[in-house]
Amino acid sequence: MNFPLTVTVADRESMDSELDAAVTAAKAYALAGQRHGILVTRLGVDKFTVDLSEAVPFGFTREHQAW
Repeated sequence: MNFPLTVTVADRESMDSELDAAVTAAKAYALAGQRHGILVTRLGVDKFTVDLSEAVPFGFTREHQAW
């Protein structure tokens, strides 16, 4: 799997489930390396990225708004 993952949602209901799925995938990779946290960045009303980040401590997930 390549990071960052880009998540584009159609509505509020799908936003939670799609972001949860992307974060779950990122957690699996973060656990393997045990040196990255997860950064979820909101790029717009319907677009997000989920990435592994050395700036986020291992075991944590942070949210950021880029707009």
